[in-house]
Amino acid sequence: MSSILKGIAASSGIAIAKAYRLVEPDLSFETKKVSDTVSEVKRFKEAVALSTSELEAIRDRAKVELGEDKAAIFEAHLLVLSDPELLGPIEDKITQEAVNAEASLKETADMFIVMFEQMDNEYMRERAADIRDVKKRVLSHLLGVKVLNPSMISEEVIVIAEDLTPSDTAQLNRQFVKGFTTNIGGRTSHSAIMARSMEIPAVVGTKEATVEIENGDLVIVDGLNGEVHVNPTEEVVKQYEKKAAQFEEQKAEWAKLVNEPTVSADGHHVELAANIGTPADLEGVRNNGGEAVGLYRTEFLYMGRTELPTEDEQFESYKAVLEGMKGKPVVVRTLDIGGDKELPYLDLPHEMNPFLGFRAIRLCLEEQDMFRVQLRALLRASEYGNLKIMFPMISNLDEFRQAKAILLEEKELLVEKGVNVSSEIEVGIMVEIPSTAVLADQFAKEVDFFSIGTNDLIQYTMAADRMNERISYLYQPYNPAILRLVKMVIDAAHKEGKWAGMCGEMAGDEIAIPILLGLGLDEFSMSATSILPARTQIRQLSKEDMKKLADEVLQLTTNDEVMTAVKKAIKL
Repeated sequence: MSSILKGIAASSGIAIAKAYRLVEPDLSFETKKVSDTVSEVKRFKEAVALSTSELEAIRDRAKVELGEDKAAIFEAHLLVLSDPELLGPIEDKITQEAVNAEASLKETADMFIVMFEQMDNEYMRERAADIRDVKKRVLSHLLGVKVLNPSMISEEVIVIAEDLTPSDTAQLNRQFVKGFTTNIGGRTSHSAIMARSMEIPAVVGTKEATVEIENGDLVIVDGLNGEVHVNPTEEVVKQYEKKAAQFEEQKAEWAKLVNEPTVSADGHHVELAANIGTPADLEGVRNNGGEAVGLYRTEFLYMGRTELPTEDEQFESYKAVLEGMKGKPVVVRTLDIGGDKELPYLDLPHEMNPFLGFRAIRLCLEEQDMFRVQLRALLRASEYGNLKIMFPMISNLDEFRQAKAILLEEKELLVEKGVNVSSEIEVGIMVEIPSTAVLADQFAKEVDFFSIGTNDLIQYTMAADRMNERISYLYQPYNPAILRLVKMVIDAAHKEGKWAGMCGEMAGDEIAIPILLGLGLDEFSMSATSILPARTQIRQLSKEDMKKLADEVLQLTTNDEVMTAVKKAIKL
Protein backbone atom coordinates (compact mmCIF):
# COMPACT_ATOMS: atom_id res chain seq x y z
CA MET A 1 0.00 0.00 0.00
CA SER A 2 1.36 3.41 -0.94
CA SER A 3 1.79 6.25 1.56
CA ILE A 4 3.49 9.64 1.85
CA LEU A 5 5.66 10.77 4.76
CA LYS A 6 6.30 14.48 5.34
CA GLY A 7 9.68 15.64 6.59
CA ILE A 8 12.33 18.33 6.17
CA ALA A 9 14.00 18.72 2.76
CA ALA A 10 17.64 18.35 3.78
CA SER A 11 19.44 17.79 0.47
CA SER A 12 18.08 18.64 -2.99
CA GLY A 13 17.24 16.11 -5.65
CA ILE A 14 15.01 13.13 -6.40
CA ALA A 15 15.98 9.52 -5.65
CA ILE A 16 14.02 6.37 -6.53
CA ALA A 17 15.27 3.01 -5.21
CA LYS A 18 14.54 0.14 -2.86
CA ALA A 19 14.64 0.66 0.91
CA TYR A 20 17.60 -0.48 3.02
CA ARG A 21 16.72 -0.30 6.73
CA LEU A 22 19.77 0.70 8.77
CA VAL A 23 18.33 0.04 12.22
CA GLU A 24 19.73 -1.52 15.37
CA PRO A 25 18.79 -5.22 15.40
CA ASP A 26 16.83 -6.73 18.30
CA LEU A 27 19.39 -8.89 20.10
CA SER A 28 17.30 -9.65 23.18
CA PHE A 29 17.21 -13.25 24.45
CA GLU A 30 16.37 -15.34 27.51
CA THR A 31 18.93 -17.11 29.68
CA LYS A 32 18.18 -20.85 29.52
CA LYS A 33 19.61 -24.07 30.91
CA VAL A 34 20.81 -26.54 28.24
CA SER A 35 21.04 -30.31 28.52
CA ASP A 36 23.41 -30.92 25.59
CA THR A 37 26.42 -28.69 26.36
CA VAL A 38 28.54 -30.28 23.60
CA SER A 39 26.01 -29.18 20.94
CA GLU A 40 25.76 -25.74 22.54
CA VAL A 41 29.57 -25.26 22.41
CA LYS A 42 29.45 -26.39 18.77
CA ARG A 43 26.68 -23.84 18.05
CA PHE A 44 28.82 -21.11 19.63
CA LYS A 45 31.90 -22.13 17.58
CA GLU A 46 29.82 -22.04 14.38
CA ALA A 47 28.65 -18.49 15.20
CA VAL A 48 32.30 -17.46 15.78
CA ALA A 49 33.34 -19.07 12.47
CA LEU A 50 30.53 -17.27 10.61
CA SER A 51 31.51 -13.95 12.23
CA THR A 52 35.16 -14.53 11.30
CA SER A 53 34.49 -15.19 7.61
CA GLU A 54 32.10 -12.23 7.51
CA LEU A 55 34.69 -9.89 9.08
CA GLU A 56 37.44 -11.12 6.75
CA ALA A 57 35.26 -10.31 3.73
CA ILE A 58 34.39 -6.88 5.16
CA ARG A 59 38.06 -6.18 5.96
CA ASP A 60 39.24 -7.11 2.45
CA ARG A 61 36.57 -5.00 0.81
CA ALA A 62 37.21 -2.08 3.18
CA LYS A 63 40.92 -2.13 2.19
CA VAL A 64 39.98 -1.66 -1.46
CA GLU A 65 37.10 0.80 -1.08
CA LEU A 66 37.83 2.71 2.13
CA GLY A 67 41.59 2.41 2.70
CA GLU A 68 43.89 0.70 5.19
CA ASP A 69 42.86 2.86 8.16
CA LYS A 70 39.17 1.85 7.96
CA ALA A 71 40.17 -1.80 7.35
CA ALA A 72 42.23 -1.72 10.57
CA ILE A 73 38.99 -1.51 12.57
CA PHE A 74 37.91 -4.92 11.28
CA GLU A 75 41.42 -6.33 11.76
CA ALA A 76 41.13 -5.44 15.45
CA HIS A 77 37.74 -7.22 15.60
CA LEU A 78 39.27 -10.36 14.06
CA LEU A 79 41.98 -10.37 16.74
CA VAL A 80 39.32 -10.29 19.47
CA LEU A 81 37.41 -13.07 17.73
CA SER A 82 40.43 -15.38 17.78
CA ASP A 83 41.52 -14.60 21.35
CA PRO A 84 41.48 -17.77 23.54
CA GLU A 85 41.40 -15.52 26.64
CA LEU A 86 37.86 -14.52 25.62
CA LEU A 87 36.60 -17.63 23.81
CA GLY A 88 37.88 -20.13 26.43
CA PRO A 89 35.89 -18.72 29.38
CA ILE A 90 32.72 -18.54 27.23
CA GLU A 91 32.99 -22.23 26.27
CA ASP A 92 33.83 -23.15 29.91
CA LYS A 93 30.74 -21.32 31.13
CA ILE A 94 28.51 -23.24 28.69
CA THR A 95 30.04 -26.56 29.78
CA GLN A 96 30.28 -25.99 33.54
CA GLU A 97 27.06 -24.01 34.15
CA ALA A 98 24.96 -25.62 31.38
CA VAL A 99 23.63 -22.23 30.17
CA ASN A 100 22.91 -21.23 26.59
CA ALA A 101 25.63 -19.72 24.39
CA GLU A 102 23.91 -16.30 24.23
CA ALA A 103 24.01 -15.85 28.02
CA SER A 104 27.58 -17.20 28.31
CA LEU A 105 28.79 -14.83 25.57
CA LYS A 106 27.07 -11.77 27.03
CA GLU A 107 28.14 -12.30 30.65
CA THR A 108 31.77 -13.08 29.78
CA ALA A 109 32.15 -10.32 27.17
CA ASP A 110 30.50 -7.74 29.46
CA MET A 111 32.95 -8.65 32.23
CA PHE A 112 35.91 -7.99 29.89
CA ILE A 113 34.34 -4.75 28.61
CA VAL A 114 33.96 -3.36 32.16
CA MET A 115 37.51 -4.46 33.02
CA PHE A 116 39.06 -2.80 29.94
CA GLU A 117 37.01 0.40 30.31
CA GLN A 118 38.41 0.92 33.81
CA MET A 119 42.07 0.70 32.74
CA ASP A 120 44.30 3.79 32.59
CA ASN A 121 45.92 2.71 29.32
CA GLU A 122 44.09 4.31 26.35
CA TYR A 123 44.93 1.41 24.01
CA MET A 124 43.33 -1.08 26.43
CA ARG A 125 40.23 1.10 26.80
CA GLU A 126 39.83 1.04 23.01
CA ARG A 127 39.73 -2.77 23.13
CA ALA A 128 36.46 -2.52 25.09
CA ALA A 129 34.77 -1.04 22.01
CA ASP A 130 36.15 -3.86 19.84
CA ILE A 131 34.80 -6.52 22.24
CA ARG A 132 31.40 -4.79 22.28
CA ASP A 133 31.19 -4.88 18.47
CA VAL A 134 32.35 -8.49 18.26
CA LYS A 135 29.84 -9.55 20.96
CA LYS A 136 27.05 -7.97 18.92
CA ARG A 137 28.15 -9.76 15.73
CA VAL A 138 28.46 -13.24 17.31
CA LEU A 139 25.19 -12.76 19.21
CA SER A 140 23.43 -11.85 15.97
CA HIS A 141 24.54 -15.15 14.41
CA LEU A 142 23.44 -17.12 17.46
CA LEU A 143 20.01 -15.49 17.22
CA GLY A 144 19.84 -15.59 13.42
CA VAL A 145 19.55 -11.79 13.18
CA LYS A 146 21.38 -9.85 10.45
CA VAL A 147 23.76 -7.04 11.54
CA LEU A 148 23.99 -4.29 8.93
CA ASN A 149 27.11 -2.46 7.85
CA PRO A 150 26.51 0.75 5.83
CA SER A 151 29.94 0.65 4.17
CA MET A 152 29.16 -2.73 2.62
CA ILE A 153 26.04 -1.73 0.65
CA SER A 154 26.54 -3.02 -2.90
CA GLU A 155 23.29 -2.19 -4.75
CA GLU A 156 21.34 0.99 -5.38
CA VAL A 157 19.30 1.76 -2.25
CA ILE A 158 17.69 4.46 -0.17
CA VAL A 159 18.83 4.19 3.45
CA ILE A 160 16.12 4.31 6.11
CA ALA A 161 17.23 5.06 9.70
CA GLU A 162 16.24 6.56 13.03
CA ASP A 163 19.17 8.93 12.51
CA LEU A 164 22.56 8.66 10.85
CA THR A 165 25.63 9.41 12.95
CA PRO A 166 28.45 11.33 11.25
CA SER A 167 30.51 8.10 11.15
CA ASP A 168 27.57 6.17 9.62
CA THR A 169 27.19 8.84 6.96
CA ALA A 170 30.93 8.94 6.28
CA GLN A 171 30.83 5.18 5.54
CA LEU A 172 28.02 5.38 2.99
CA ASN A 173 29.13 4.45 -0.52
CA ARG A 174 27.76 7.23 -2.69
CA GLN A 175 27.90 4.94 -5.74
CA PHE A 176 25.08 2.84 -4.28
CA VAL A 177 23.33 5.03 -1.69
CA LYS A 178 21.02 7.15 -3.83
CA GLY A 179 19.34 8.95 -0.95
CA PHE A 180 18.25 8.59 2.66
CA THR A 181 15.49 9.44 5.05
CA THR A 182 15.48 9.54 8.86
CA ASN A 183 12.98 9.78 11.71
CA ILE A 184 14.75 12.67 13.40
CA GLY A 185 17.02 15.60 12.51
CA GLY A 186 16.80 18.96 10.78
CA ARG A 187 18.47 20.84 7.91
CA THR A 188 21.52 21.52 10.08
CA SER A 189 21.97 18.03 11.54
CA HIS A 190 25.26 16.45 10.50
CA SER A 191 23.60 13.72 8.47
CA ALA A 192 21.85 16.44 6.41
CA ILE A 193 25.06 18.40 5.95
CA MET A 194 26.91 15.26 4.85
CA ALA A 195 24.11 14.39 2.41
CA ARG A 196 24.56 17.76 0.73
CA SER A 197 28.33 17.35 0.52
CA MET A 198 27.83 13.84 -0.95
CA GLU A 199 25.22 15.29 -3.34
CA ILE A 200 22.55 12.72 -2.46
CA PRO A 201 18.88 13.64 -1.87
CA ALA A 202 17.72 13.44 1.75
CA VAL A 203 14.56 14.03 3.79
CA VAL A 204 14.97 14.07 7.58
CA GLY A 205 12.63 14.43 10.56
CA THR A 206 9.84 12.23 9.13
CA LYS A 207 9.18 10.83 12.65
CA GLU A 208 8.10 7.40 11.37
CA ALA A 209 10.26 6.30 8.41
CA THR A 210 11.51 3.21 10.27
CA VAL A 211 7.93 2.30 11.24
CA GLU A 212 6.32 2.79 7.83
CA ILE A 213 9.08 1.47 5.53
CA GLU A 214 10.16 -2.17 5.22
CA ASN A 215 13.31 -3.57 3.58
CA GLY A 216 12.82 -3.79 -0.17
CA ASP A 217 9.92 -1.31 -0.36
CA LEU A 218 10.14 1.01 -3.36
CA VAL A 219 10.82 4.52 -2.03
CA ILE A 220 10.98 7.97 -3.60
CA VAL A 221 12.90 10.61 -1.67
CA ASP A 222 11.85 14.10 -2.76
CA GLY A 223 14.63 16.28 -1.38
CA LEU A 224 13.10 19.35 -3.04
CA ASN A 225 9.77 19.31 -1.17
CA GLY A 226 10.54 17.17 1.90
CA GLU A 227 8.37 14.18 0.97
CA VAL A 228 8.97 10.43 1.04
CA HIS A 229 6.70 8.23 -1.09
CA VAL A 230 6.49 4.60 0.03
CA ASN A 231 5.48 1.98 -2.57
CA PRO A 232 4.19 4.66 -4.98
CA THR A 233 1.93 3.83 -7.94
CA GLU A 234 3.42 3.55 -11.44
CA GLU A 235 1.87 6.91 -12.27
CA VAL A 236 3.62 8.62 -9.31
CA VAL A 237 6.94 6.98 -10.25
CA LYS A 238 6.60 8.36 -13.82
CA GLN A 239 5.80 11.85 -12.45
CA TYR A 240 8.93 11.74 -10.29
CA GLU A 241 11.12 10.42 -13.10
CA LYS A 242 9.99 13.46 -15.10
CA LYS A 243 10.62 15.74 -12.09
CA ALA A 244 14.11 14.24 -11.64
CA ALA A 245 14.87 14.90 -15.33
CA GLN A 246 13.70 18.53 -14.95
CA PHE A 247 15.95 18.94 -11.91
CA GLU A 248 18.89 17.60 -13.96
CA GLU A 249 18.08 20.16 -16.69
CA GLN A 250 18.05 22.93 -14.06
CA LYS A 251 21.45 21.71 -12.82
CA ALA A 252 22.75 21.83 -16.41
CA GLU A 253 21.67 25.50 -16.62
CA TRP A 254 23.45 26.31 -13.38
CA ALA A 255 26.54 24.45 -14.62
CA LYS A 256 27.04 27.06 -17.35
CA LEU A 257 28.30 29.38 -14.58
CA VAL A 258 30.84 26.89 -13.21
CA ASN A 259 33.87 28.92 -14.35
CA GLU A 260 32.32 32.36 -13.92
CA PRO A 261 33.13 34.74 -11.05
CA THR A 262 30.41 35.58 -8.52
CA VAL A 263 29.52 39.18 -9.31
CA SER A 264 26.34 41.04 -8.42
CA ALA A 265 24.29 42.87 -11.06
CA ASP A 266 26.04 46.15 -10.09
CA GLY A 267 29.55 44.69 -10.27
CA HIS A 268 30.32 43.73 -6.65
CA HIS A 269 32.38 40.51 -6.29
CA VAL A 270 31.88 38.05 -3.45
CA GLU A 271 33.55 34.68 -2.89
CA LEU A 272 31.46 31.49 -3.03
CA ALA A 273 33.19 28.70 -1.13
CA ALA A 274 32.33 25.12 -0.22
CA ASN A 275 32.07 23.27 3.08
CA ILE A 276 33.82 19.87 2.92
CA GLY A 277 34.40 16.90 5.25
CA THR A 278 37.07 14.88 3.40
CA PRO A 279 39.54 15.28 0.49
CA ALA A 280 37.10 13.20 -1.61
CA ASP A 281 34.65 16.15 -1.46
CA LEU A 282 36.99 18.26 -3.62
CA GLU A 283 35.51 16.77 -6.77
CA GLY A 284 32.16 18.32 -5.83
CA VAL A 285 33.84 21.68 -5.11
CA ARG A 286 35.47 21.73 -8.56
CA ASN A 287 32.37 20.46 -10.39
CA ASN A 288 30.27 23.19 -8.78
CA GLY A 289 32.65 26.08 -9.36
CA GLY A 290 33.78 26.67 -5.78
CA GLU A 291 36.16 29.63 -5.45
CA ALA A 292 37.53 28.37 -2.13
CA VAL A 293 37.01 25.90 0.68
CA GLY A 294 35.38 27.97 3.39
CA LEU A 295 35.17 25.15 5.93
CA TYR A 296 37.12 21.90 6.06
CA ARG A 297 35.54 19.90 8.90
CA THR A 298 38.58 17.97 10.12
CA GLU A 299 36.63 15.86 12.66
CA PHE A 300 35.77 13.35 9.93
CA LEU A 301 39.46 12.34 9.94
CA TYR A 302 38.95 11.23 13.55
CA MET A 303 35.69 9.32 13.07
CA GLY A 304 34.96 5.73 12.12
CA ARG A 305 38.21 4.44 13.59
CA THR A 306 39.54 3.04 16.87
CA GLU A 307 42.34 5.53 17.59
CA LEU A 308 43.45 9.09 16.90
CA PRO A 309 44.82 9.77 13.40
CA THR A 310 48.60 10.20 13.35
CA GLU A 311 50.32 13.45 12.44
CA ASP A 312 51.39 12.02 9.08
CA GLU A 313 47.87 10.79 8.25
CA GLN A 314 46.51 14.27 8.95
CA PHE A 315 49.33 15.95 7.03
CA GLU A 316 48.53 13.87 3.92
CA SER A 317 44.82 14.79 4.10
CA TYR A 318 45.48 18.52 4.55
CA LYS A 319 48.13 18.48 1.82
CA ALA A 320 45.72 16.72 -0.58
CA VAL A 321 43.07 19.42 -0.07
CA LEU A 322 45.52 22.33 -0.33
CA GLU A 323 47.11 20.95 -3.51
CA GLY A 324 43.71 20.04 -4.93
CA MET A 325 42.52 23.66 -4.61
CA LYS A 326 45.55 24.91 -6.61
CA GLY A 327 46.26 28.06 -4.60
CA LYS A 328 42.65 28.97 -3.85
CA PRO A 329 41.91 29.66 -0.15
CA VAL A 330 41.29 26.69 2.16
CA VAL A 331 39.89 27.45 5.63
CA VAL A 332 40.57 24.50 7.93
CA ARG A 333 38.62 24.26 11.17
CA THR A 334 40.54 22.60 13.99
CA LEU A 335 38.96 19.60 15.69
CA ASP A 336 35.31 20.25 16.58
CA ILE A 337 34.25 17.17 18.56
CA GLY A 338 31.44 17.13 21.10
CA GLY A 339 27.74 17.99 20.90
CA ASP A 340 26.37 15.43 18.44
CA LYS A 341 29.82 14.28 17.30
CA GLU A 342 31.42 11.69 19.57
CA LEU A 343 34.70 9.79 19.49
CA PRO A 344 34.23 6.57 21.49
CA TYR A 345 37.97 6.08 21.92
CA LEU A 346 38.39 9.45 23.71
CA ASP A 347 36.20 8.23 26.57
CA LEU A 348 34.72 11.69 27.24
CA PRO A 349 32.34 12.06 30.19
CA HIS A 350 28.59 11.89 29.56
CA GLU A 351 27.12 15.40 29.82
CA MET A 352 23.62 16.71 30.45
CA ASN A 353 24.05 19.44 27.80
CA PRO A 354 26.77 18.30 25.38
CA PHE A 355 26.21 21.23 22.99
CA LEU A 356 27.06 23.57 25.88
CA GLY A 357 29.77 21.33 27.29
CA PHE A 358 33.31 20.06 26.91
CA ARG A 359 33.72 20.32 23.14
CA ALA A 360 35.68 21.88 20.26
CA ILE A 361 38.34 24.40 21.41
CA ARG A 362 37.56 23.64 25.09
CA LEU A 363 38.53 20.00 24.54
CA CYS A 364 41.60 20.93 22.48
CA LEU A 365 42.96 23.38 25.05
CA GLU A 366 42.66 20.68 27.73
CA GLU A 367 43.94 17.79 25.55
CA GLN A 368 46.88 19.74 24.20
CA ASP A 369 48.89 16.75 22.96
CA MET A 370 46.09 15.90 20.54
CA PHE A 371 45.69 19.57 19.54
CA ARG A 372 49.41 20.06 18.92
CA VAL A 373 49.56 17.00 16.64
CA GLN A 374 46.83 18.54 14.47
CA LEU A 375 48.46 21.96 14.42
CA ARG A 376 51.84 20.49 13.41
CA ALA A 377 50.21 18.56 10.57
CA LEU A 378 48.49 21.74 9.36
CA LEU A 379 51.67 23.82 9.58
CA ARG A 380 53.68 21.21 7.66
CA ALA A 381 50.98 21.14 4.95
CA SER A 382 50.79 24.95 4.70
CA GLU A 383 53.49 25.25 2.03
CA TYR A 384 51.30 23.28 -0.43
CA GLY A 385 48.56 25.88 -0.80
CA ASN A 386 46.68 28.85 0.61
CA LEU A 387 45.94 27.73 4.18
CA LYS A 388 43.80 29.61 6.69
CA ILE A 389 43.32 28.11 10.18
CA MET A 390 40.11 28.63 12.14
CA PHE A 391 39.36 27.82 15.78
CA PRO A 392 35.78 26.71 16.61
CA MET A 393 33.55 27.44 19.62
CA ILE A 394 35.51 30.50 20.77
CA SER A 395 33.56 32.26 23.51
CA ASN A 396 36.13 34.74 24.84
CA LEU A 397 39.41 36.36 23.86
CA ASP A 398 41.49 34.33 26.33
CA GLU A 399 40.59 31.12 24.45
CA PHE A 400 41.65 32.61 21.12
CA ARG A 401 44.90 33.96 22.55
CA GLN A 402 45.75 30.62 24.16
CA ALA A 403 44.99 28.65 20.98
CA LYS A 404 47.00 31.05 18.81
CA ALA A 405 49.94 30.93 21.25
CA ILE A 406 50.03 27.13 20.99
CA LEU A 407 49.94 27.40 17.18
CA LEU A 408 52.83 29.89 17.17
CA GLU A 409 54.85 27.69 19.57
CA GLU A 410 54.49 24.71 17.25
CA LYS A 411 55.37 26.85 14.24
CA GLU A 412 58.55 28.07 15.93
CA LEU A 413 59.60 24.51 16.84
CA LEU A 414 59.07 23.32 13.26
CA VAL A 415 61.01 26.25 11.78
CA GLU A 416 63.89 25.55 14.20
CA LYS A 417 63.99 21.97 12.83
CA GLY A 418 64.22 23.32 9.28
CA VAL A 419 60.65 22.41 8.28
CA ASN A 420 59.12 24.68 5.64
CA VAL A 421 56.08 26.54 6.97
CA SER A 422 54.15 29.21 5.06
CA SER A 423 54.59 32.74 6.42
CA GLU A 424 51.14 33.80 5.17
CA ILE A 425 48.74 31.66 7.20
CA GLU A 426 45.72 33.65 8.31
CA VAL A 427 44.32 32.71 11.74
CA GLY A 428 40.65 33.30 12.44
CA ILE A 429 37.71 32.09 14.47
CA MET A 430 34.21 30.75 13.99
CA VAL A 431 31.66 33.14 15.42
CA GLU A 432 28.96 30.79 16.73
CA ILE A 433 28.49 32.00 20.30
CA PRO A 434 26.57 35.24 21.01
CA SER A 435 29.23 36.51 23.46
CA THR A 436 31.77 36.50 20.60
CA ALA A 437 29.43 38.26 18.17
CA VAL A 438 28.69 40.97 20.76
CA LEU A 439 32.44 41.47 21.36
CA ALA A 440 33.36 41.24 17.65
CA ASP A 441 34.83 44.76 17.65
CA GLN A 442 37.51 43.60 20.15
CA PHE A 443 38.12 40.24 18.46
CA ALA A 444 38.55 42.01 15.12
CA LYS A 445 41.69 43.71 16.43
CA GLU A 446 43.37 40.31 16.94
CA VAL A 447 41.97 37.82 14.42
CA ASP A 448 42.67 37.79 10.67
CA PHE A 449 39.10 36.87 9.74
CA PHE A 450 35.68 35.80 11.01
CA SER A 451 33.57 32.92 9.75
CA ILE A 452 30.05 33.03 11.13
CA GLY A 453 28.76 29.56 12.06
CA THR A 454 25.04 30.22 11.91
CA ASN A 455 23.92 26.64 12.67
CA ASP A 456 25.15 27.02 16.26
CA LEU A 457 24.77 30.80 16.51
CA ILE A 458 21.02 30.42 15.87
CA GLN A 459 20.55 27.61 18.40
CA TYR A 460 22.53 29.42 21.10
CA THR A 461 20.81 32.77 20.50
CA MET A 462 17.32 31.25 20.43
CA ALA A 463 18.10 28.74 23.26
CA ALA A 464 16.73 25.98 21.01
CA ASP A 465 18.46 22.66 20.36
CA ARG A 466 18.67 22.41 16.56
CA MET A 467 18.44 18.59 16.74
CA ASN A 468 15.04 18.71 18.48
CA GLU A 469 12.29 18.66 15.85
CA ARG A 470 9.64 19.57 18.46
CA ILE A 471 11.13 23.07 18.63
CA SER A 472 12.36 23.25 15.04
CA TYR A 473 10.13 26.33 14.59
CA LEU A 474 12.74 28.19 16.68
CA TYR A 475 15.44 27.57 14.10
CA GLN A 476 14.94 31.09 12.70
CA PRO A 477 17.80 32.26 10.47
CA TYR A 478 15.93 35.43 9.47
CA ASN A 479 15.02 36.49 13.00
CA PRO A 480 16.14 40.15 13.34
CA ALA A 481 18.10 39.19 16.49
CA ILE A 482 20.27 36.85 14.37
CA LEU A 483 20.59 39.38 11.55
CA ARG A 484 21.73 42.09 13.98
CA LEU A 485 24.43 39.80 15.39
CA VAL A 486 25.59 39.00 11.85
CA LYS A 487 25.73 42.73 11.03
CA MET A 488 27.79 43.41 14.18
CA VAL A 489 30.37 40.83 13.11
CA ILE A 490 30.64 42.02 9.49
CA ASP A 491 30.87 45.68 10.50
CA ALA A 492 33.52 44.93 13.15
CA ALA A 493 35.64 43.01 10.62
CA HIS A 494 35.45 45.75 7.99
CA LYS A 495 36.30 48.47 10.49
CA GLU A 496 39.64 46.71 11.14
CA GLY A 497 40.24 45.90 7.45
CA LYS A 498 39.50 42.20 7.94
CA TRP A 499 37.14 39.92 5.98
CA ALA A 500 34.01 38.20 7.22
CA GLY A 501 32.60 34.96 5.88
CA MET A 502 29.78 32.62 6.80
CA CYS A 503 30.03 28.82 6.86
CA GLY A 504 26.62 27.94 8.28
CA GLU A 505 23.81 26.61 6.09
CA MET A 506 22.30 30.11 6.04
CA ALA A 507 25.04 31.16 3.57
CA GLY A 508 23.38 29.13 0.79
CA ASP A 509 19.77 30.04 1.67
CA GLU A 510 17.94 31.93 -1.12
CA ILE A 511 16.06 34.11 1.42
CA ALA A 512 19.21 34.92 3.41
CA ILE A 513 21.54 35.58 0.44
CA PRO A 514 20.02 38.97 -0.53
CA ILE A 515 20.24 40.17 3.11
CA LEU A 516 23.82 38.93 3.53
CA LEU A 517 24.87 40.57 0.26
CA GLY A 518 23.36 43.83 1.54
CA LEU A 519 25.12 43.49 4.90
CA GLY A 520 28.46 43.23 3.09
CA LEU A 521 29.39 39.58 3.71
CA ASP A 522 32.64 38.86 1.83
CA GLU A 523 32.60 35.07 1.64
CA PHE A 524 29.61 32.69 1.47
CA SER A 525 30.58 29.08 2.27
CA MET A 526 27.98 26.36 1.72
CA SER A 527 27.42 22.80 0.54
CA ALA A 528 29.02 22.48 -2.90
CA THR A 529 25.64 21.75 -4.52
CA SER A 530 24.33 25.14 -3.37
CA ILE A 531 27.10 27.16 -5.07
CA LEU A 532 25.75 27.39 -8.62
CA PRO A 533 22.15 28.25 -7.58
CA ALA A 534 23.61 30.93 -5.25
CA ARG A 535 25.84 32.32 -8.03
CA THR A 536 22.83 32.48 -10.36
CA GLN A 537 20.86 34.39 -7.72
CA ILE A 538 23.63 36.85 -6.80
CA ARG A 539 24.22 37.77 -10.47
CA GLN A 540 20.61 38.99 -10.57
CA LEU A 541 20.84 41.15 -7.43
CA SER A 542 22.12 44.70 -7.04
CA LYS A 543 24.25 45.08 -3.91
CA GLU A 544 23.09 48.68 -3.44
CA ASP A 545 19.44 47.62 -3.58
CA MET A 546 20.13 44.75 -1.16
CA LYS A 547 21.82 47.20 1.24
CA LYS A 548 18.54 49.12 1.43
CA LEU A 549 16.64 45.84 1.89
CA ALA A 550 18.99 44.77 4.71
CA ASP A 551 18.53 48.12 6.51
CA GLU A 552 14.77 47.68 6.19
CA VAL A 553 14.54 44.09 7.50
CA LEU A 554 16.79 44.86 10.50
CA GLN A 555 13.96 47.06 11.77
CA LEU A 556 11.35 44.29 11.52
CA THR A 557 10.31 42.18 14.51
CA THR A 558 9.86 38.55 13.43
CA ASN A 559 11.39 35.83 11.25
CA ASP A 560 8.20 35.64 9.14
CA GLU A 561 8.08 39.41 8.56
CA VAL A 562 11.65 39.30 7.24
CA MET A 563 10.88 36.33 4.97
CA THR A 564 7.83 38.09 3.53
CA ALA A 565 9.77 41.33 2.93
CA VAL A 566 12.60 39.53 1.10
CA LYS A 567 10.23 37.48 -1.09
CA LYS A 568 8.37 40.65 -2.04
CA ALA A 569 11.55 42.62 -2.78
CA ILE A 570 13.18 39.99 -5.01
CA LYS A 571 9.93 38.46 -6.31
CA LEU A 572 10.59 34.89 -5.10
